[in-house]
Formats: sequence, C-alpha cells, structure tokens
Amino acid sequence: MALQPSHRRISAEDYLQYELSTDVKHQLVDGEIFAMGGASENHNLLAGNIFSEFKNRLKGCPCRTFMADMKLRVAEDFFYPDVMVVCQEDKENDYYKTSPTVVVEVLSKSTRKFDQTQKRLRCQQLPTLEEYVLVEQDKGEIQVFSRKDGWQSFYYYLGDQITFNSLNITVPVEAIYDQVDIEDVTMFHEQNQE
Repeated sequence: MALQPSHRRISAEDYLQYELSTDVKHQLVDGEIFAMGGASENHNLLAGNIFSEFKNRLKGCPCRTFMADMKLRVAEDFFYPDVMVVCQEDKENDYYKTSPTVVVEVLSKSTRKFDQTQKRLRCQQLPTLEEYVLVEQDKGEIQVFSRKDGWQSFYYYLGDQITFNSLNITVPVEAIYDQVDIEDVTMFHEQNQE
C-alpha cells in the first residue's frame, strides 16, 4: 500500500477523530498523516492467507487476529499492519491496539523501506511484540525478526515451515503463498509435481 504524505501535522487525538470521519485510511508518523493507497491482488492474497492461517491455528486460544483495518498505536504513531495478532487484554480503544504479539507486513515497492526500517524499529519497542514479519509479494520469501533471537532476522522460502514461537504454531510458507501468481510459486508447484 502506498503512503501519500498530507503535509499536515496533527496530534494523536485529532488523528483519531479525523480517521472516524473519512473513508480513506491514514497512518500517523511523527505527527504527519499519510494517506494509504490501494493494494495489489497478490498483496491482498498474501495478507488474507496469513490472516486465515493464523486465525484457524489460533482457534480456542485467547489470541485474536486482525487484518488491515485495525490500527496499531506505537507511542504517538499509528499504523495499519497487514496482519496483527494480539494475545493479551488490549481494550484501551475499539479502533486501535497497543499490545501486539506478532505484526506482519506484506512489502510493497512504495512502503518497503519504511516497513523494513522505521516501522520495524518502532514496533520492536513495544514490550509485547515477539515477532515482526516481512512478506515479499514478488518472490517466495519471508523474513522473521524475533525478540528471543535479539531481533536477528531469519529467512524462509517455499518448502519451509515457519514456527511462530510466541503463538506456538507452525505455518508452511506455501500456505501463505497459496494462489499468489508469481514465478517462484509456479516453479515450486512444477518441481513438486515431478
């Protein structure tokens, strides 16, 4: 999703009121609001697949899985993670969460640098966050940053299984890339049919 700066500086409270009055989603970073553009088909499929895998595997436990319409508050900044899992009580506000266990971002050309750096570093400051996940939409590659490993990142590819230790679940990478139309997925399925 592309971020378009508005060049308007506002407070967190004004931002929250503004978000309730508009049909366009915005993120708030350092007091500046950024309109969010639309997402590609592959982006939507990836986010939907991750949401479904988490939601299905977490049935019966207190963890709740949210998709792109739930905001995440980090200090005075607000983001819309593609997928977020919250495993503890987080009832401060109906429109945002402050205590995620896992945050997942599907990388886009327009937001890649921000998601990999500024957003990641800000999210890692949250005491509840255990894993920050970056999913490529143009190739079958997922990067997982884990608190238990000192925020060192690990890469996963088609054919691998990702264990999310904080959630006590394992998800095959190919399940995340199900129906995603990219060369890596096509080649993976062709190799597995031989």
